[in-house]
Amino acid sequence: MNIEEAIEKCEISLKQIKQYEPDPFYVNYFFDQYISLRDKIIAGIFEEADKNFELFLTESVIEENFQQKAKLKNDENAIKFSEWFRTKYIEEHQNLYPNLMSEICNFRKKFGKLPDVKIMIRASDRYKDDINLEIHVPLKNKKLRSKNELNIEIKRQSPVFLEIINYKRHERNEPKVKNNQIIASTFLDVKNHKNVEIIYASEIYIPVIKRLVEESRIKIKDLIKKI
Repeated sequence: MNIEEAIEKCEISLKQIKQYEPDPFYVNYFFDQYISLRDKIIAGIFEEADKNFELFLTESVIEENFQQKAKLKNDENAIKFSEWFRTKYIEEHQNLYPNLMSEICNFRKKFGKLPDVKIMIRASDRYKDDINLEIHVPLKNKKLRSKNELNIEIKRQSPVFLEIINYKRHERNEPKVKNNQIIASTFLDVKNHKNVEIIYASEIYIPVIKRLVEESRIKIKDLIKKI
């Protein structure tokens, strides 16, 4: 699978997450695919770099192996690319949601799975620091049993949710949230961050990964010209 195919499949996984939102089983399944593809894209960058710099890695082409082989061969340009990529990666992940996606990837690598997915209700039109409220819906084999049960639980929790969020909205002169402006979404907790919305984080991250690929290719070509 080349980088373009991996990006395309990553975007398809995002569409599938949206399709099955907020079912925790299917969201987890397709989000896991999304993260796996993201890792393949990063590996693909170094596979292209390996071919261009002719390092001829025989083991898996990942950032650490690329860096080690570049130093072993004393390939100045390959070393420069490795250092540039690490700086660029850190730069691209300074903002909150890209950083959260990086933390989620690290969690998956460490534990072999994603953080637990939970269902929360939120305002359909969000304002800064709006609250979200977790709801517990009956599941069968970790899947939603019916949309009706979901809607019943949303309706049951709505009064408490509306009271809390509208108190905050009133304090800030923000529009009041009504019953028909509440939706259910999937969230997870990672590291010290609570309530990371999966779809929102995934949408924001697509341009980040595309930019990493595009700028890495430009940097590789620039370094190759200097050989």
